[in-house]
Amino acid sequence: MAKITFDGIEVEVEDGTTILQAARKIGGDVVPPAMCFYTPLKGSGGKCRVCLVKVTQGSARDPRPMPKLVASCITPVQDGMVVENTTNEDVLNARKGIVEMLLINHPLDCPICDQAGECDLQNLSYEHGVSATRYEEPRRTFNKIDLGPYIQLHMTRCILCYRCVYTADQITEKRVHGVLGRGDAAEIGTYIENVIDNDFSGNVIDVCPVGALTDKTWRFKNRVWFTKPLNAHRDCPTCSGKVTLWSRGDAVLRVTARKDEYAEVEEFICNTCRFDKKEVSDWTIEGPRNIDRGSVISANHYELPVINVPIVPNLPKSTVKKMPTE
Repeated sequence: MAKITFDGIEVEVEDGTTILQAARKIGGDVVPPAMCFYTPLKGSGGKCRVCLVKVTQGSARDPRPMPKLVASCITPVQDGMVVENTTNEDVLNARKGIVEMLLINHPLDCPICDQAGECDLQNLSYEHGVSATRYEEPRRTFNKIDLGPYIQLHMTRCILCYRCVYTADQITEKRVHGVLGRGDAAEIGTYIENVIDNDFSGNVIDVCPVGALTDKTWRFKNRVWFTKPLNAHRDCPTCSGKVTLWSRGDAVLRVTARKDEYAEVEEFICNTCRFDKKEVSDWTIEGPRNIDRGSVISANHYELPVINVPIVPNLPKSTVKKMPTE
């Protein structure tokens, strides 16, 4: 076991735990953001750099600070390590610059993007972004590509986090897409325009942190904050059958895998559950899904706790002041 102090809070974790995972044991606002790291996917992390932190003390044996900011998602903890995230000005400035880099080629199409309301990049740009860009070169643009009957690729929104590639590589046996090209020509694509048609292909939509991979059965049907998430399950021979239904009224608009508080999939689901079962009668409803991080989604929904407000007695008329009229 190793003890690490993160933003002044001490936590004990197992050896081999990364700094990011140690911070998640603390929870709250001290946790660094992550756009490429994904706990269920082996090898993920170290791509986007938004989780950079400052290690002011390497360990109890070697108290020297690390000379540069380190990616918390791939850096293992050491006993006696002291880490600064929200309390370090260099970290916040670096994160601000990284968000600016991620937004260089990203289009300003949040009003028409289906990922709006549950987009990690949208949250990051709100917390660390700036209102104007210093970039003067032309943005990269791509045409929309259909990756089969269910998935559409908007490469202009992609941040090359590799999550979809790792997902297809690790949960299926027929990965046909990957990163093509190098440098500013790198893009997600399939060789000779192959179609992604395996039974678990829809999971690449769930792991995408932005709106680059979208569900064609859900596109432009509704806004996520107008829908109500419900936990549901069914007997499925292919996957666990545990999903989140996004409904409005009696209509099920989309089906996704269940995600934890860090927007990571708990269990991957098959395409049958995701795309073919859109009737309430197909599912056993367990109850409302509590969305911890998505305040836009959970606003005005029934899963929020009810606050008892004390009743104020009526005031005498003499104490009520009338507003002046023009």
